[in-house]
Amino acid sequence: MHMSDALLSPAVGGAMYAVSAVSIAYAVQKIKKDDLGEKNLPMMAVAGAFTFAAQMINFTIPGTGSSGHIGGGILLAGLLGGTPAVVTLTAVLLIQCLFFADGGLLALGANIFNMGVIPCLFVCPLIFRPILRKDVTHKRIVIASVVSCVVGL
Repeated sequence: MHMSDALLSPAVGGAMYAVSAVSIAYAVQKIKKDDLGEKNLPMMAVAGAFTFAAQMINFTIPGTGSSGHIGGGILLAGLLGGTPAVVTLTAVLLIQCLFFADGGLLALGANIFNMGVIPCLFVCPLIFRPILRKDVTHKRIVIASVVSCVVGL
């Protein structure tokens, strides 16, 4: 699921770093403005650790010769909110990149954007939350989760 360094030119990698850095700065600023830091920090840490562990489990995609794993963006955004989820997922992706060679340093900006910014800052508020807004039932949570995950991917 992580994009590798070989897929990107340095120009594209740099551009994705810039876009991701602006998105992360926006998320941090919004967390500070809304005073969510101290209140959400323990939940961010626990949810990040769970997402990290869940993303380390790969499954085979039949007929493709490739494998996949949970993305975690919608899960974190549903639990924490969009901006804390972006910061948490950025930390998870950074650890995976540096210590487990998932992706690479050149592709880190693109991976943060694809697996963090899009699901947390776009899909969650535009698809996940509106589906749940009317009435939170088990069926609506399942529908919102499935639709959001598919669109986020």
